[in-house]
Amino acid sequence: MVNPVFKTTSNSGTATTRRGYALEFKAGEYVFREGELGLEMYIINEGKVEILNHVGDEEQILAVLEKGDFFGEMSVLEDLPRAASARAATDVRLLQINGSTFDQLLQGNPEIAVRMMRKLSRRLRETDEMLKSLLGTKVTASREMPRPVVQAVAEGPEKLVHVPSGMEFPLSNGPETTIGRKDPVTGIYPDIDLTPVDNQRSVSRRHSKIYRRGSKFFFGEEIGTMNSTFLNGKRLETGVPSEIRPGDEVRFGVVVLRFEGA
Repeated sequence: MVNPVFKTTSNSGTATTRRGYALEFKAGEYVFREGELGLEMYIINEGKVEILNHVGDEEQILAVLEKGDFFGEMSVLEDLPRAASARAATDVRLLQINGSTFDQLLQGNPEIAVRMMRKLSRRLRETDEMLKSLLGTKVTASREMPRPVVQAVAEGPEKLVHVPSGMEFPLSNGPETTIGRKDPVTGIYPDIDLTPVDNQRSVSRRHSKIYRRGSKFFFGEEIGTMNSTFLNGKRLETGVPSEIRPGDEVRFGVVVLRFEGA
C-alpha cells in the first residue's frame, strides 16, 4: 500500500491541502483564473464550483457545477491558457487529472468521455451556425463553459410516475424524450430531469431515451451511462431499444418509475 503524500500549496493567500491528486479548496478560493496556463482538469468529489468569465470589470457566473461534474478539460486537450475562472462556491474536494492520467480517466469513466464529446460537438455545431448566420458580427462566447440550453418541448399525455413520491414526469410531444439529470458542463438538459427523485445521484446526466414511433414507444439506454437501466427487471443493452407499454416498470440506477400511457 502506498502511503499518501501530503503537500501544502497556496491559493489566493489561503493554504490548500493536497493528497496525491486530491485537492481541497475552501469556499471563495480560486482553483484557477482566466488567462492562466494550465495542464490539468478537475472532477468534483464534494461541494460546488462556480465557472466565471470576465465581462468588463466584473466576473459573471456561467455555471455552478456539482459532485461528478468536471471542468478545465480544454487546457488538457488544447494546451492553451484558461478561458474562464473556477472558484469554490463551497468547501470542495477535487480530483486533479493531468495529461499522464487523462487516458486512464477516459478508459475508466466512459460517461465523462461521452460528455466531453457532446460538449465539443455542441460547440462545433454552434460555431458552424454562428458563422453561417452571423458572419462579420462580433460574438462573445466562453470556450471553457458553454451557455446552458434549456429545452422547451411541449408535454405529451404519456408520463413516467415515481410511485413513492407521487411525482409525475410527462414525456415530450416530440419523437424522442431524453431522461437524466441537468448537465451544466455540456449545457444540455434532458427533457425529463430525475434530480428530485435521485438522492444517490445514480442517474447519469444523459441516461436513456424514450422514442415515440406512431402509437408505440421504445425505451433505450444511452452511450456512456455509468449505472444500469432496466425494463421490468431486465437489464437493457446499450443502444438497443425495447418496446415499452403502459404499466411497465423502468429503473435508472436506483430510481424506479412506472410508464403510463394516454
